[in-house]
Amino acid sequence: MTQKKLFKLKSKYKPAGDQPEAIKKLIAGAQRGDRYQTLLGVTGSGKTFTAANIIAELDRPVLVMAPNKALAAQLYREYKNFFPENSVNYFVSYYDYYQPEAYMPITDTYIDKEAMINEEIDRLRHQATTALSSRRDVIVVSSVSCIYNLGLPSSYLEATLHLDLNKYIVRGDLIRQLVKIQFERTTALPERGQFRVRGDVFEIQPAGEKVIYMIELENQKVKSIDLVDPLTRKIKESLKEIVIFPPKHFVSAKPEIDKAIKDIERELAEQLRYFKKKKLYLEAERLERRTRYDMEMLRTIGYCHGIENYSRHLSGKLAGEAPDTLLAYFPWKDGKPDFLTVIDESHIAVPQIRGMYAGDRARKETLVKYGWRLPSALDNRPLRFEEFEKRIGQAIFTSATPSDWEIKNSTQIAEQVIRPTGLIDPPIKIRPVFNKEKNYSQIDDIMAETKEIVAKGERVIINTLTKKQAEDLHAFLEQKGFRSNYLHSDVKTLQRTEILMDFRRGKFDVLIGVNLLREGLDLPEVTLVAILDADREGFLRSEISLMQTMGRAARNVSGKVILYADTITGSIKRAVKEVDRRRKIQAEYNKEHNIDPKTIIKEIEEFLDLDYTEEETLKRGEVYK
Repeated sequence: MTQKKLFKLKSKYKPAGDQPEAIKKLIAGAQRGDRYQTLLGVTGSGKTFTAANIIAELDRPVLVMAPNKALAAQLYREYKNFFPENSVNYFVSYYDYYQPEAYMPITDTYIDKEAMINEEIDRLRHQATTALSSRRDVIVVSSVSCIYNLGLPSSYLEATLHLDLNKYIVRGDLIRQLVKIQFERTTALPERGQFRVRGDVFEIQPAGEKVIYMIELENQKVKSIDLVDPLTRKIKESLKEIVIFPPKHFVSAKPEIDKAIKDIERELAEQLRYFKKKKLYLEAERLERRTRYDMEMLRTIGYCHGIENYSRHLSGKLAGEAPDTLLAYFPWKDGKPDFLTVIDESHIAVPQIRGMYAGDRARKETLVKYGWRLPSALDNRPLRFEEFEKRIGQAIFTSATPSDWEIKNSTQIAEQVIRPTGLIDPPIKIRPVFNKEKNYSQIDDIMAETKEIVAKGERVIINTLTKKQAEDLHAFLEQKGFRSNYLHSDVKTLQRTEILMDFRRGKFDVLIGVNLLREGLDLPEVTLVAILDADREGFLRSEISLMQTMGRAARNVSGKVILYADTITGSIKRAVKEVDRRRKIQAEYNKEHNIDPKTIIKEIEEFLDLDYTEEETLKRGEVYK
């Protein structure tokens, strides 16, 4: 009898082009235990579909990492569509605005941590950890946020509250238990992480779901457990049992908090002795005042602002030991990670992971040196790259332009040059940045090209060198009557996905950006990609960057690319040479198999499953006007 598969892949398409061979090759590699493999797939070759076929066969939980939130949101939607019956989750930083705690000794300026948490993204994060803690058919699509300190999974699991029908429980005990695991009591309709008690009826809004748990007690027993729609107040389902997860990831029991306070007290005394020995009295006074306040908060309510800075003491870890991150919530078997990692656009994601630790360390060392934090705060950090490697087990890197690291460390590389649609890489034209004879600039040229494209109902992407250039060009084009918008890293997470959706829907025709308009974005309506100042050799105009940006035009049969350059740099030469190589292979394959290239057809749908009130919807409308 064959074992039932964990993941059920649903698609109206079958693997085609280079996909069948790549799928077969990568599955064989995973099954024989290959640590690292690379899927080198050109833009539009269906790398996500290939990965989905591998996931369906390997039967393990999966972490999919993306280098930015916009791409993570797109991947989340794609995997949700491929695996509608399984648990697909989204885990990125939940900050709409984040200013980390910092100190600038030159000007004696202390900057307190400021953050604006997006409640919907926080809900999705809790949904991910809840899924990993309760089932195996789980895919988590994440940004680099997954390597940051998240709290001890064992404490998170131990704090869960299990309720069954007819279970003996006293009303006061249930209230105390909910408060103990960080739920907040309210007299109003409960929101996420809150509960309300009316008589013997409890209404609890969990952190990771869009429902209210209604629990009724009678004679010190659980009489009923119902899932209630928060809007209509109607019962959606009646249950026999329920597991309530904590609304915060950093949660500790009282014995752990008491022990942590003693450890913090000892560390504080030691650091104060050091400061006073060095005659650093201001630093000593500053550190003692802050730390004692935090200890009192921990002692009183079990939580304090910046509790993550005491995570080493709360978790019982040793100095320098790696923190617990999202990766710790994934399962292990026989001392090894029992999940698959897919790193999308690995040429960007891998260096990004590698670089997180050093920047975080430098900022925190300054805080410790000048008495704003205890030295143990240094252990509230992202993983080092070698620590990350130890915690992911088998990995598949996917990229159209894998870097030397992936190529060197992969036991095999599966290439996808042939697209299932028969599409050929778009032709490249190189035009001058400024033509002195005609007094004609790259902006004049792109406006003329855009008029033709827009007249046909198609879209244009313009890639600039800076955020300011993107914003200024957007304002200029709007003055000239074009419908445009811009996208860069200062745009809030959820606004990015909405901008991309509006672009596909045709609410505007020209999208201008810097780095976010490169890797992985699936925009089949785009027929022209224009790269301004393409001859400015550097990170944003390297061979990889050019290849990735040009790839945004590779999903439409009418796609073309214009590079504006007064000189032909080495990066331009190499990029054009590689595109010519691929075009030749693709054209020969189409001729041999009598294939007519077809534009990719993709339904326009929201990336994330979000709930908005009428007021929030109106606010969002104002943002995009």
